[in-house]
Amino acid sequence: MDKVLAPDARALKHVQVREYVRALITDLDPGSPAPSERELVQRFGVARMTVRQAMDALVVEGLLERIPGRGTFVATPRRVASTITSYTDDMSRRGLLAESQTLLARREQAGPGVARALSLTEGDPVIHWKRLRRADGLPMCIEDAYLNEVLLPGFLQSGMPTSLYDALAQRGLRPTWAEDSITADAAGEEEAGLLEIAAGTPVLRHSRRALAGEKVVEVSRTVFRSDRYTLWVQLSDG
Repeated sequence: MDKVLAPDARALKHVQVREYVRALITDLDPGSPAPSERELVQRFGVARMTVRQAMDALVVEGLLERIPGRGTFVATPRRVASTITSYTDDMSRRGLLAESQTLLARREQAGPGVARALSLTEGDPVIHWKRLRRADGLPMCIEDAYLNEVLLPGFLQSGMPTSLYDALAQRGLRPTWAEDSITADAAGEEEAGLLEIAAGTPVLRHSRRALAGEKVVEVSRTVFRSDRYTLWVQLSDG
């Protein structure tokens, strides 16, 4: 019997099985049969419940689907409601040239709110990066981001990147999912000055908590000029 293990032999058995099946079905067409539970039990020498746990995880991810009375098959890819894009990508998609001006970039100690959002302990080191973002030369938004410094050693010393998400991707930390919220508000005096609008002008406030897998890599608050920015959201029926 072949012995198949995940790269880390200490990984939980169901994780080994899950990653083996994930790799196995990567190049298979939707509707192709997945390996049977009996086959996986024999291959890994584990209990059927361990195999079921691994297969359940892939069903939840949308990679597999169970058809009663027939078995488990490679699922048709789900339609993605929206994708996580950087500001640079977002502006490019709108036909606008993105530019940034760093207003602040420094190492700080996480306050209670930032620590909670980044899943850190209050006082842990974070990177605080605040930028004025322009599109075709005109102010579009002010972005205030906090990053987990432990995950990004030397980030401040290497020069601030043009695109944060590209820099995170180079470290294997590009966000794969995010929690966003949008609210309407009025611009404060300082914000209005940077955005070149009158104080009290309506703005959109966008808050994001971005994760790479299970690691929280960024929390940010962005203030958009509501006369220049329209939020696009794609929705699907399932």
